[in-house]
Amino acid sequence: MSTNFPNGVSSRGVPVLGSGPVFTTGNIFFVDSGASNAADTTANGTKTMPYATMDYATGRCTANNGDVVIVMPGHTETVSAAAGLALDVAGVSYVGIGRGSSRPTVNFTATGADMDVDAANITMENFLFTGGIDATTGILDINAADCTLRNFETRDVTGQMTDCIVTDANADRLLIDGWVHRGAAGDGGDSALNMVGGDDIEVCNFNIYGNFDNGAIESETTANVRINIHDGYIWTEGAEDLAIVLLTASTGRLGPNIFIRLQDDAANLDECIVGDAMHTFDPVYIVNADAEKALLTPMTATSDAIV
Repeated sequence: MSTNFPNGVSSRGVPVLGSGPVFTTGNIFFVDSGASNAADTTANGTKTMPYATMDYATGRCTANNGDVVIVMPGHTETVSAAAGLALDVAGVSYVGIGRGSSRPTVNFTATGADMDVDAANITMENFLFTGGIDATTGILDINAADCTLRNFETRDVTGQMTDCIVTDANADRLLIDGWVHRGAAGDGGDSALNMVGGDDIEVCNFNIYGNFDNGAIESETTANVRINIHDGYIWTEGAEDLAIVLLTASTGRLGPNIFIRLQDDAANLDECIVGDAMHTFDPVYIVNADAEKALLTPMTATSDAIV
């Protein structure tokens, strides 16, 4: 069951929730695994009779209809297989309600388990994603264009994620905005964001911590075109001291306001960022160790390359 204004307070015809107003002419569905009457049946889907899973709610949505899935505080969705949560209906917005540990949580319990974003124009906001097992290989798998991940957190709980967010060449115009990654200090991770191609990807307002063998943000196999990375902080615990590592042919912008904290107090200020064809806007600051003051990234005045 769905309605544009199900069981909620409205102001001038617009439903108002704890996170603010929801503007849509599409259907609104509610999900809450903690509700005593939650069930994945067509009779449910309202605030007072919610669905039990986001996966079922997705199947009730209509593509590019402006449908919204509202996920309630305390909801937990367990993903134990590849594509165990598949967001495959275009144009759906998923809104998490709650703050801190009360945010809706998606927990991944197998190394290959992931949430696939396989349809265009999908937005997710205010979710917590946790690695509930060691060596997960990309819990968030973005394979479609014009998607948005906003104000969300990814967190290592058991061991270290090998990769956290992975994208393929279909993820054009992906926006990652307001991302906190709380990785593990121990060795075992490759990256927080691993991109394989994609045009016009923007990553901003991020705070990334972990131990990365390949780079906190990296591209593999296929270069990025016009990537835009700005306004963020990276703290890597790995002796490799690799923060942003992009393929030589990747183009786009680094900065302003990128701040990087390295593990080793060595001559590696010019090694933590790799992007030969990128252009850079200060400030991009790098600091080596505790009790030291950050320096601007070294680069020549006659070249736009960072090497």
